[in-house]
Amino acid sequence: MAVPKRRVSHARRDKRRSNVWKMSAPELVRCPNCGEYMQAHRVCRMCGYYKGRQVFEIEES
Repeated sequence: MAVPKRRVSHARRDKRRSNVWKMSAPELVRCPNCGEYMQAHRVCRMCGYYKGRQVFEIEES
């Protein structure tokens, strides 16, 4: 059975438990077509455009 050969130091243990590995919020960019904020490399939810062409129609209710 695998058992640690040496004791893990406080610094190494605490570094592992730190918040360095937390996931960050997605970066937002402005849509070149409508100017709304959106995630990069995704279709804009407000206008339906991606890379200068319309991918889908937005229904207004």
